[in-house]
Amino acid sequence: MEDEEPVHGIEIALGDLLADRGITLTELSLRVGITLANLSILKNGRAKAIRFTTLSRLCEELDCQPGELLRYSNSRNSGAEEKTRKEPDAPR
Repeated sequence: MEDEEPVHGIEIALGDLLADRGITLTELSLRVGITLANLSILKNGRAKAIRFTTLSRLCEELDCQPGELLRYSNSRNSGAEEKTRKEPDAPR
């Protein structure tokens, strides 16, 4: 089960911020000096981590606060919690 992604509830609202500001991912990539591939990973929710320097550059260019870029959603955890609840207790 090493291939499974860790369950976390952090979502990156990069697509929403780009749309709100009328900026393309390619344009943002050129402005902040982050590869288009890495920005795409962030935008599509496949990132496992983000460096503070990257977060700072994105916030500066998008004129936003980290809380506008990152949000927590409990919906990703609900499946894991449901599995835990359904497993029978071990015999005592």
